[in-house]
Amino acid sequence: MEIIKAQHIEKKYGNFTALHDVGISIPQGSIYGLLGPNGAGKTTLLRIINQIYAPDQGELFFKERRMVPDDVFDIGYLPEERGLYKKMKVGEQALYLSRLKGLSKKEALKRLKYWFEKLEIMSWWDKKIEDLSKGMAQKVQFVITVLHNPSLLIFDEPFSGIDPINTTMLRDEILELRKNGTTIIFSTHNMSSVEELCDRITLMNRSKCILEGNVREIKKSFASDIFEISFTGNVDLVTSTLGSQYKIVDHKIDNNEHFIKVKMLTQKKDNELLSSLLPMVHIKSFTEVFPSMNEIFIKVVESANQQNP
Repeated sequence: MEIIKAQHIEKKYGNFTALHDVGISIPQGSIYGLLGPNGAGKTTLLRIINQIYAPDQGELFFKERRMVPDDVFDIGYLPEERGLYKKMKVGEQALYLSRLKGLSKKEALKRLKYWFEKLEIMSWWDKKIEDLSKGMAQKVQFVITVLHNPSLLIFDEPFSGIDPINTTMLRDEILELRKNGTTIIFSTHNMSSVEELCDRITLMNRSKCILEGNVREIKKSFASDIFEISFTGNVDLVTSTLGSQYKIVDHKIDNNEHFIKVKMLTQKKDNELLSSLLPMVHIKSFTEVFPSMNEIFIKVVESANQQNP
């Protein structure tokens, strides 16, 4: 089941096109990455899904039916621009925003107590937002975003300004939410987070979607037949055995252990490469090298910009 489906979405601001013929399909229960350089249209699309903006053209479906205004109560949105009132106390503001999401005071206090204790922030209850660091305020806003148990969560740069310990804490909470059936749209510039968290991604550039799919399958599709091999033994034997059908593109040594990256120049299979080396040296590991999402991101965006300067 698709929790969100957008078809042919268009959005302009005067003469500037923010979104052009954008379409995405987000499976229920997945973590979906929305990627792209600054100005690609990601935030505009997220705001349309959250019904802050209306599209100029196109259709938007929520849980396989046309989206209606009340669907916003089943969405939690953590924007990149933080929206907390600096002069209000943490607890007072959290309770106020919880009531806006439709929770009774009793239920809101119950859920806030659970989350504040879970994230170890109960001592902040009577502090003003302006007295918190950016990372501390981010944890408060995270709680407010997830408090009403929405079916869909939208996180725009959720780890911005947070130290590694708290990043890990929020990452684990995001994975737990997905485990419990929540769908998450995750917009970020942090490609390592994408590889770690996301099931599928859409890459946007200059108002358009230019790449979409399963993260693992995308990485495989950009593979370049390079294998990393670690072994002990005579490296000259390896070099002579490989011959002209392979090319060593990197070689490092650590404690008499060799680490080489070999590019296959023919249509030979990886098990043939491994079989040819086994009689010569002691193989410790043999792994295909896939490009990182950061490398794919740069390659695809640069290619798109060259085709449409």
